Amino acid sequence: QQSGRRFNLFLKRRLRIDKRHESKDSIFFRDGVRRIDFVLSYVEDLNKEWEKKMERRKEFESNLQKAGLELETEDKKESEDGKIFFVKIHAPWEVLITYAEVLNIKVPIKENDIPSTVENPLDCVLFPLRLPEKVMHPEPDYFTAPFSKDKQELYLIDDESSFFSPSTRNRIVNYILTRCPYGTEEGKKKFGIKRLLNNGTYTAAYPLHDCQYWKKANDPNCDSERYTLYMEWARFLRFYKEQPLDLIRKYYGEKIGIYFAWLGFYTEMLFLAAVVGLICFLYGLFTMDENMSSKEICDPEIGGEIIMCPLCDRECEYWRLNTTCESSEYSHLFDNVATLFFAIFMGIWVTLFLEFWKRRQARLKYEWDLVDFEEEQQQLQLRPEYEAKCTQKKKNPITQEMEPYLPLTSQAVRFCISGATVLFWVSLIIASMIAVIVYRLAVYAAFASLMENTQTLQPISGLLTPQLATSVTASCLNFVIIMILNFFYERIAIWITDMEIPRTHMEYENRLTMKMFLFQFVNYYSSCFYVAFFKGKFAGYPGSYTYMFHRWRNEECDPAGCLIELTTQLTIVMAGKQIWGNIQEAIVPWICNWWGRRKARNNPENLYSRWEQDHDLQTFGALGLFYEYLEMVIQFGFITLFVASFPLAPLLALMNNILEIRVDSWKLTTQYRRPVAAKAHSIGVWQEILNGMAILSVVTNAFIVAFTSDMIPRLVYYYAYSVNEESPMSGYINNSLSVFLISDFSESNKPKENPENFVFCRYRDYRYPPDHERKYKHTMQFWHILAAKLAFIIIMEHVVFIVKFFVAWMIPDVPADVKAKIKREKYLTQKILHEYELEKLKERLCQGDKRATEKEFIATEGRMELSRAM
Repeated sequence: QQSGRRFNLFLKRRLRIDKRHESKDSIFFRDGVRRIDFVLSYVEDLNKEWEKKMERRKEFESNLQKAGLELETEDKKESEDGKIFFVKIHAPWEVLITYAEVLNIKVPIKENDIPSTVENPLDCVLFPLRLPEKVMHPEPDYFTAPFSKDKQELYLIDDESSFFSPSTRNRIVNYILTRCPYGTEEGKKKFGIKRLLNNGTYTAAYPLHDCQYWKKANDPNCDSERYTLYMEWARFLRFYKEQPLDLIRKYYGEKIGIYFAWLGFYTEMLFLAAVVGLICFLYGLFTMDENMSSKEICDPEIGGEIIMCPLCDRECEYWRLNTTCESSEYSHLFDNVATLFFAIFMGIWVTLFLEFWKRRQARLKYEWDLVDFEEEQQQLQLRPEYEAKCTQKKKNPITQEMEPYLPLTSQAVRFCISGATVLFWVSLIIASMIAVIVYRLAVYAAFASLMENTQTLQPISGLLTPQLATSVTASCLNFVIIMILNFFYERIAIWITDMEIPRTHMEYENRLTMKMFLFQFVNYYSSCFYVAFFKGKFAGYPGSYTYMFHRWRNEECDPAGCLIELTTQLTIVMAGKQIWGNIQEAIVPWICNWWGRRKARNNPENLYSRWEQDHDLQTFGALGLFYEYLEMVIQFGFITLFVASFPLAPLLALMNNILEIRVDSWKLTTQYRRPVAAKAHSIGVWQEILNGMAILSVVTNAFIVAFTSDMIPRLVYYYAYSVNEESPMSGYINNSLSVFLISDFSESNKPKENPENFVFCRYRDYRYPPDHERKYKHTMQFWHILAAKLAFIIIMEHVVFIVKFFVAWMIPDVPADVKAKIKREKYLTQKILHEYELEKLKERLCQGDKRATEKEFIATEGRMELSRAM
């Protein structure tokens, strides 16, 4: 019986489609002429508020029509599940030209006659990476000017229906939707589609994709740009191809276009860093056998005879140095002379990246008509939420108009609450990091005992030391805590930013960015800072160890240094974040969309309307790009702040970013509704964050080389303390380990057993032996090494900073040819506008218009001459 009803329903729909002679997979109204610029959807839920919601919708849609928009409603009987109403919105020409002037939208006035740049001699080599010209440059290049209703004949208007691109049309409609009122509630004027979505009056509001991504649209009037983007950009098999940035900008708007331009440029620059990092890693690999330190540690007659002091109280035993043979060999992969070179190289690379990006950004600003763009009127205008929540008004000194404002006392209270909340969450991160440190201190003894007594672990005991096991498990635990804290803080950050009621969209994004970045910075990097700069630095010495909370003994570094542990920490957190990020970005939306579309797949395609297909996709929210930038900037920190410890970090980032570009493009093209187009002339506040991290990275890498790696102590030994001229580094391990008399152990420190009756044990430090008059005090070599470390930091920082600032000064932010083109375009645009005004005056004079005086004509002609002279 149920299957019979479904069959009857199918026949009714089929007849309906045949009657209209059109497929519902269309981007036009039923007349096949008016384009659908936006879609609203809602469900009639018969609960307590359904009447109020119905009144809101009626008032809102009535006001939309008063604003000039045209609406067409699809009854719920037409929908796939028989529950959802769809309101299709079309902006007629009169509305488009009115708001194009309000939003200061630039439109073409003349085809660009400036010759293109000289062809690249490497074009023939790079040809396999190129895309077809029609994909790379879907539109001719034009001189543009802000639209004015009074000068329509000046613009190149061939067809009113296609003059404004779909992305411009949906931006205009979205502008109206966010400001359209829908009534008064509780004595306050209510307006805006965002509020209606929040209170459930509408379930969704979105512009349409122009076709299905896997095939072109049947309608010849549709450009099928989504299909082109999928075929040429969003498939992983095109990973080696350049990105069609102009087409991305045309389809999604400048804001998304500038993100992909930045991500692509960042990935290109990573290639150089990855190659140099790989060379440094290979240098370490090929010189492993020549490393004297690991040779001495592994030598049974040297490392095998050195008895080390226990690494924990009571439970741990004395151990021989050669048990760390494998880990000392692997530490040489990252702790060698190439580390110093790579740290200096990355300090210069990051400057080149930022300076060349400024030039690339300047070229995009010219090509995308963003030169005179000041974060767009839409960005600078008041947020609807600000206008709604701020009931008090005052006169704007510039516009002399009354506008809402937030009193200073209210702002102060909100900022105090916001600051206290952020401080609390940052403190929570620090507390969780301390908990992980306590875990490291508490389980070390357990791992040491387990590996000592478990026979199955004996074959790998050389590689899997208690230190490494503790470090790996602590890193994994830390990563899990990071992801959990992220999940909760993201929601808290949005809530407190909303509570602050920022005035403009730009203010909102900047405040949220700073809150999120501060949190993520502490969350992701705190564990790396601990291993790099604190672990092993405050351990004390046998008989006088330092304790955390007077209970847990502080950790010591491996005899070969702490750098290998920093590498382990960095690899796990960085790689884990990238893998988890790609799972979240690709697999989760795909599963959600598959689940939502599972019923529709069994029905005829022309019954599954374009607005329903897009309705079933995921929403790319206003903060969608924010999370993409945040992910990449955190990655940028990993490859700059701690790169001295892991030269392969840029290579990992490069491989991730090649995948990231295609994952982001695939999900945006296939898994998400089409975002509302928005303009942006730069990456915004992220540029300043990157500049700050670039400066900080020089300092952190200098400290890593000086204090975390073993390079400076080795160099001091080589030049000042070596006694063997033929092999200057022989004896270094013995020199770097101090002697402790076991009988000096206190009862709380002394191991339970000493089966071999050792008298002395060794520990990593530079202190006098027990028979010296300055027993266990620091030796002069310790102070020489400390002075060398401080001198190295000062010299390295100054050298890198001088080179950085010199490179930044040498490379102009705007290329010379772009400057010339901007001036040429401004001149030609002014000339065209002046000639147009002159022709208009001539016409008025010929028609006998008294207002068009001869003096006005002479003044206009003089202005043209002045413009030519300029």
